[in-house]
Amino acid sequence: MAVVNTARPGESALLVGRVVRPHGVRGELVVEVRTDSPEERFAVGTTLDGRLRDGSTRTFTVTAARNHSGRLLLTLDGVVGRDAAEELRGTLLTVDRAALPPTGDPDEYYDHQLEGLRAELPDGSEIGQVVEVVHGAGADLLSIRAPERADRVLVPFVRAIVPEVHLDEGRLVVDPPEGLLDET
Repeated sequence: MAVVNTARPGESALLVGRVVRPHGVRGELVVEVRTDSPEERFAVGTTLDGRLRDGSTRTFTVTAARNHSGRLLLTLDGVVGRDAAEELRGTLLTVDRAALPPTGDPDEYYDHQLEGLRAELPDGSEIGQVVEVVHGAGADLLSIRAPERADRVLVPFVRAIVPEVHLDEGRLVVDPPEGLLDET
């Protein structure tokens, strides 16, 4: 089972990147990528919504994208020169959820599809609610807020532990190994 990273800053917007700083003098931007599909999200001709630091929004069209020293450099239509690029420092780049294609794999989910699901044991008793998908080096983890606990429970998102995901029912089943849900 896999999760496609799409952190969400708003109701219908999914965060795909953040402008870190300008690069050079022609308006190119260094972008911190926040998606598992940068080649799709930042393809030439793609439209991105930007939420600037002052709270205003703008729509941008990607005119060029390239990797440079492990970083994504992006050129956006209408952003010409270093000063214009500097004004975009800190801008959150988003796409609309409705614009996302299906994953094409029945065992692959977007973060926003899992966040908010009710987590329950195989017998139907409730554990809590998935509040976040944590992307770790070894595996994705579901962060579940249990009503009776002060902390959150981290559950590896693997078929052996999460054997069922029912998006249409708003729930998933967690079959934890002994001790996984115990408080420490």
